[in-house]
Amino acid sequence: MTIFERHINHSREFKRRRALNWLTLGFTYASMYMGRYNLSFANKSLSDTYGWDKTQIGSIITIALSIYGISALFNGPIADRIGGRKAMLIGVFGAVVFNIAFGLGAYIGFLGTGTLLIGYFATAWAMNMYFQSYSALALIKVNSGWFHVRERGVFSAIFGSMIQSGRALIFFIGGIAVTFLPWQWVFFIPAGIMFLMGILTYYFVRDNPEDTGHPAFDTADASSGDTDKVDMKYLIKKVFTNPITLTIAVAEFCTGFVRHGFEQWFPRYMQEAQHLPLDSVVFQRGAMSVVIAGIFGAFAAGTISDWVFKSRRPPVAFVGYFLQLISLGVIWWAPSLELIIGAFVLNSFAISIVHSMLSGTASMDFGGKKAAASATGMFDGMQYIGGAAVGTGMGWMLENFGWGIWGPSMIGFAAVGAVLMLKLWNVVPQSKLKGSGH
Repeated sequence: MTIFERHINHSREFKRRRALNWLTLGFTYASMYMGRYNLSFANKSLSDTYGWDKTQIGSIITIALSIYGISALFNGPIADRIGGRKAMLIGVFGAVVFNIAFGLGAYIGFLGTGTLLIGYFATAWAMNMYFQSYSALALIKVNSGWFHVRERGVFSAIFGSMIQSGRALIFFIGGIAVTFLPWQWVFFIPAGIMFLMGILTYYFVRDNPEDTGHPAFDTADASSGDTDKVDMKYLIKKVFTNPITLTIAVAEFCTGFVRHGFEQWFPRYMQEAQHLPLDSVVFQRGAMSVVIAGIFGAFAAGTISDWVFKSRRPPVAFVGYFLQLISLGVIWWAPSLELIIGAFVLNSFAISIVHSMLSGTASMDFGGKKAAASATGMFDGMQYIGGAAVGTGMGWMLENFGWGIWGPSMIGFAAVGAVLMLKLWNVVPQSKLKGSGH
């Protein structure tokens, strides 16, 4: 018997229908990860093809991550109004279009290799990230109506592992594709997979148990017993002026700098600083270890949160930030390739812990099912705004100071995130229904 089954009794039919819902939704989100992190595998190929330096490549990353972050802030309230299913469909099919558009950039050489071509790629990738910004909002919005607070830590772990499967596929496919195929196929292949998952989402995903003929149930989150109308006044009070959610948002800004500073640049680090081709056995094993570590990080976070900390999220996030400090210190020291790969694995584990707890779970808890998308939008948006600095800014630093600056540039942000989680150590969502909180 699991921890949530001691508190929540669902019928077998409910569990079966919910499983169909979250499996489809989870793998759709995983496919969108493929269409988001594929750029890191084309990073060096674009430089080699067009003669762009790291600052120019970084400008594409910065513009795209900025658009994602700003869009998530605005799209959260939209998703809360239209529902998660519609938001996911908008996101996945939009991402399909603009992944294809980015790949088609390989065939418009008449624009030259200068500002016009960079502008085309930056626009296509920014539009992809605009539609990508719907994905997390949609997933959290749907799940907030299907999962009780005491189920969310464990199920966020399951979702985290499913999401990591998208990273696993692009890590495997990306390295091989840029080695044996033209770089544009790193974008065409994920587009095809996303299209298929979008069709399945249309047929199988529903917003609430009531939409499938099952009775609704109290999720015991911050929306429980709340009869207020969901409008901008409600969302501003619940999410955008709440001291707890604002503190988490600042922490997520720090998360974004570390997460994207690592994920956007580590394939190129391995190519240039360690002289490893992306199809080498060492890189492939290291990349898969990074993905597996992310899966274990999500499971560890969710399980420890529900079992040890009674569904409190900040203590587990603190552990994630602390582990980031250790791994980034090793990368800074750079003693050997083996230890660097070990630090990459630990950093992935740590980043997954924080991401799972804050964007994946705390957003449902403190936004409640009525404002889950808005909370996710603020948390995820701030994470990507923080990540935007790792594009042009980090590209410029790497171009001028080399890879030795990479690790230490991220350490301060992990430290700030850890301090903020100490401040929120004991917070839990407060329900308006007597006895439904925890």
